[in-house]
Amino acid sequence: MVTKPLKVAVLISGRGSNLQALIDHFGPVITSSPVRIVKVISNRPDVGGIERAKKAGIPTAVIDHKTFPDRVAFDATLDRAIRESGAELVVLAGFMRLLTEGFVAAWRDRMVNIHPALLPSFRGVDTHRRALKRGVKLHGATVHFVRHETDTGPIIAQAAVPVLASDTPDTLGARVLAAEHKLFPLALRLIAEGRVTIEDDRAIVDGRTEPTVLFSPAL
Repeated sequence: MVTKPLKVAVLISGRGSNLQALIDHFGPVITSSPVRIVKVISNRPDVGGIERAKKAGIPTAVIDHKTFPDRVAFDATLDRAIRESGAELVVLAGFMRLLTEGFVAAWRDRMVNIHPALLPSFRGVDTHRRALKRGVKLHGATVHFVRHETDTGPIIAQAAVPVLASDTPDTLGARVLAAEHKLFPLALRLIAEGRVTIEDDRAIVDGRTEPTVLFSPAL
């Protein structure tokens, strides 16, 4: 049984819609919450996500990557800020920076990312356009532990959405984003409740109910 909330630091680079989903779900004042956001850090100044955190009363910091001579120096400062916050888990919520191998190793199995695709398909950027071009019938989002190679690592949870014949990258992206806002809090709750373990570099969720078959198009 979880007796105290898991302390997380959320890293952002933009408007912070997934951050807001986490705030709405766990809240800074919900006493029964299994997750507590102790810090929000942006690598860009003047972004909407910082304002969202301030409005919720969450401590914030801006560590502008442009002011550092290289990635190592930036990551060292970022690492120090996270550790000073007391965070036990690092959450990448639209954080648009490649992290060094040393940083990723230091937070191995204690750092998660959300990606707008059903990994291992469509790693990288521009996922919605690529999904439409490929003609897939299901698209979605993935929450996974971070490894040094981009968009890899043990998959914790996924959400799938249908791809419609009329979709554009924007309409498909909006549907995926709505799914992300439900998926991300679920994945963090599973971690905070101690229900996720790593075995042979796979994330095993304890007590998971096996889903029924999903057909697309529907039978």
